Amino acid sequence: MAQDLPPTGGYEPIQYKRNLPARGFRPSYYLLAMGVICTYGLWKAGKGIREQNELAREKMWSRIHLIPMLQAEEDRDLVRRHWADKARERELLGEEFKVYNSDR
Repeated sequence: MAQDLPPTGGYEPIQYKRNLPARGFRPSYYLLAMGVICTYGLWKAGKGIREQNELAREKMWSRIHLIPMLQAEEDRDLVRRHWADKARERELLGEEFKVYNSDR
């Protein structure tokens, strides 16, 4: 009896992989898109931070420039209160009342 041998030239290769088309884009495209989106977001965040810093600087300088006017307004109010107290004293006591008992 003759022995079974492979055919001359060998057997055909066995197909064990599925030939499915790749779904979606290449991973490099997704990576590139993610990089572009992140770069744009960071750029916008940087612009926003710079804008906030500029607004804070402007607010600080406006307050610095308003300090003399606010101080003058407070001084006028203190003088008005002082003169009103003096008038009230004159009205109640009849003359200017000395704080100390001696004339030193």
